[in-house]
Amino acid sequence: MEKLHITKILVYSFFFVLALHLGPATSAEVEDEREFSYEKWSENGPARWGEIHQEWSMCSNGTMQSPIDLLNKRVEIVSHLGRLKRNYKPSNATLKNRGHDMMLQWEGDAGHIGINGTKYELKQCHWHSPSEHTINGKKYDLELHLVHETPQGHTTVVGILYKIGRSDSFLSSMEEHLDDISSSEGLERVVGVVDPKHIKMGSSKYYRYMGSLTTPPCTQNVVWTILKKVRTVTREQIRLLRVAVHDESDTNARPVQELNERWVKMFRPRTNN
Repeated sequence: MEKLHITKILVYSFFFVLALHLGPATSAEVEDEREFSYEKWSENGPARWGEIHQEWSMCSNGTMQSPIDLLNKRVEIVSHLGRLKRNYKPSNATLKNRGHDMMLQWEGDAGHIGINGTKYELKQCHWHSPSEHTINGKKYDLELHLVHETPQGHTTVVGILYKIGRSDSFLSSMEEHLDDISSSEGLERVVGVVDPKHIKMGSSKYYRYMGSLTTPPCTQNVVWTILKKVRTVTREQIRLLRVAVHDESDTNARPVQELNERWVKMFRPRTNN
């Protein structure tokens, strides 16, 4: 059993390191999202994203696409991945309306997270409603993506799921800016210094897999971390996020994609027992 455990660790580490050498997956999601939509049967809907531009072909042809359903029977529980270490710090930020979502972009050094000895610098965060990732087929009401990148252009995204309940304090701090953008139909607003440590995570357990960006160009080799703990948000906070972008859509969530034999792990710290 000991040899089998070590073999699994080595195999997973091999695929992680291999992804770092296959080529960077930069966080360059499209800045102007008006060319595509989330309407299921639309000519520019999710099923047709790969046909809109040649450089978006991975949206149709990629075999490591995100989001996915984190189905229990596909997930292996492990204790060797290590706790998620975030070293964030306050930095100036700008809130941008990209067409289908609101993105908060840090302009300076907002810190980093460490994965397998690699430092990924925090670049931006944005919201999808309902959630893009599902757990055992269950969709949640909101999903926040924290996008990080290395200087070499490798990307990792931390996802946080939310259900309806108490207000989210970080979104509460953004509400005035969201409301201003909505009422003035502005494309962006400088919001000053924002501390990303105020984004609550509160969970040592997480899912980990290799995937892609969930918006065009759907670039692959993205290291995904989805926190196990589901946090809460109010209906009004979700409504404000959707109303502010003026896209007249009820959703900005890409449908789940095929797993295609990928590894999915869930980190759970080893107990004293």
